[in-house]
Amino acid sequence: MFTLLFSSVLAASLALLFYQKLYHPFYWVDLRYYLKLRMYKKSLNARMKQGIITYLDCFLLQTSRNPNKPFILFKNQRLTYQDVDRRSNQFANAFRESSLKQGSIVALLMYNHPDFVCVWLGLSKLGCEVAFLNTNIKAKSLLRCIESCGAKTLVVGRGLDHLVEPVLPDLQKDNISVCVMHHSPISEGLISLLNKVENMSTGNKSGPPNVNIMSNFLFIFTSGTTGFPKAARVGHLKAIMSMAFFQMCGATSDDIVYITLPLYHMSASLLGIGGCIQLGATCVLRKKFSATQFWKDCVKYNVTVVQYIGELCRYLVNHAVVPEENSHSVWLAAGSGLRSDVWKEFAERFHTLKVREGYGLTEASIGFLNYTDEIGPIGRASYFNKLTVPFELLRYDTQTYEPFRTVSGRCVRAHIGEVGILVAPVTAMNQFLGYAGNKVQSEKKLIKDVFVTGDLYFNTGDLLLQDHRGFLYFRDRIGDTFRWKGENVSTMEVSEVLCLLDFIQEANVYGVTVPGYEGRAGMAAIVLKHEHKLHGPKLYYHLVETLPAYAWPWFLRIQPSLDVTETFKQQKVKLVQEGFNPKITKDRMYFLDITQKDYLLLNVSLYEDIVDGKIKL
Repeated sequence: MFTLLFSSVLAASLALLFYQKLYHPFYWVDLRYYLKLRMYKKSLNARMKQGIITYLDCFLLQTSRNPNKPFILFKNQRLTYQDVDRRSNQFANAFRESSLKQGSIVALLMYNHPDFVCVWLGLSKLGCEVAFLNTNIKAKSLLRCIESCGAKTLVVGRGLDHLVEPVLPDLQKDNISVCVMHHSPISEGLISLLNKVENMSTGNKSGPPNVNIMSNFLFIFTSGTTGFPKAARVGHLKAIMSMAFFQMCGATSDDIVYITLPLYHMSASLLGIGGCIQLGATCVLRKKFSATQFWKDCVKYNVTVVQYIGELCRYLVNHAVVPEENSHSVWLAAGSGLRSDVWKEFAERFHTLKVREGYGLTEASIGFLNYTDEIGPIGRASYFNKLTVPFELLRYDTQTYEPFRTVSGRCVRAHIGEVGILVAPVTAMNQFLGYAGNKVQSEKKLIKDVFVTGDLYFNTGDLLLQDHRGFLYFRDRIGDTFRWKGENVSTMEVSEVLCLLDFIQEANVYGVTVPGYEGRAGMAAIVLKHEHKLHGPKLYYHLVETLPAYAWPWFLRIQPSLDVTETFKQQKVKLVQEGFNPKITKDRMYFLDITQKDYLLLNVSLYEDIVDGKIKL
């Protein structure tokens, strides 16, 4: 009898195991990740009960535990956690004497440097809200960004003074103090900061400020999905949750993390630096990415973890072989935006690399991580994950990109294998604090009455697909932005810049796919003014003066008039679909030749060279 019962149980167990392997092959992987995430949240709650509730608190905790452990390695500098704490105290004390206090908003314009972190932490010790500015910014955008976030103090890093000087009179007119990272005054109206800082005490004159974890911590500028760059509010809760990134990828305190991404982006500042703080790990910081130096640095500093965006990986696989790429100690590459073909080549060429691809947003806490070894997905839509990160993919109108609604006014979930707009419910744990100074754009990101009356969802503006195995794939970003060279490009901003030229009547800016490249290259359909011709060199130099290089339109399409909707909104769908192929339109097209500093007529031969990769963008 016992033997029969045992045999039955064994057969049932084997059948269940076979069923699980066949129909739910990732069940145990999903469960392990879910439990890991639950354990992190449990430890987070325990720390919060002890008063460790902010990004700054986490840094101070690691400093007390590991004061002499290296925190930041930069060129020949080696700063321990205690060094950074003391240096940030000096900045805090200097800023305190300048009357900065809790609630003050300070804009930070600096390249990657240890002092970026020290200034940031120093301001956090005063309870200030810091706004990170893109170092590629131009004068007009600089003024707009400072105005939108409400900053009354601007801190400018070394080598960036030239960006501020043209607009200094406007800044002074608005009573904005400009502090520069120099030891002595370099220009009237600029406050030299370093001489003052280095005469300050390294002690903290007051404890960490009391803050509401639901309140704002940072402003990080993003194009979002519509309009000009906007100051997204990033709350303390989102910041501290972002710090788990490397830990969830499997990194530990023994790892040495290489960060070459710009600190003004959330990826490097919250996930990167924050991830190192969460682990108590060491960060190797570089001013900017260099494909030539990448593996050399990894060997020099004994790097074990690298942070990437897809474009960075593509540069590395396209670069000539260097000896160091075969002798490094890197075991993990963590980031986002990695294309499947580059992903495979990256992992194979650089040996035993574990890739962890993720997805996240600056404005909200919705995010995914592909914790499996499957190439291509950005995450999983398992039962367990949806308990932790609730979200939906909605059907949408392919012309307007608005969520499709039934006769009853409710939205419809996309089917498995169907591309849909990613939305997430707005909750206490998934905040959306909105954009500073832009109530209209903030409200546009919210969708009401999605499934039932009164519910509220955040519209990411991103198109995702869920396959039959529960994997999620990024498909596109909709709206009035596109991504190129790892940066979000505002079509409205580029269009406005183009229309400042005396020979351009109208401009419709959009992004087009180019074989071999992540994201979309800029393209503009333009209408020339009556009796005017395209002046390529003049346009080129105008772009140099007004826009960062990643935002320049690589292609132009000359049209007699622009297609618009009945509400006069520019039509982009057809233009995007036709791309820059001269075979399918009679419109004249032009290509930006950087070497000649001019736009050249785009013929079939030139088009094929671009598509075949003979001409690089």
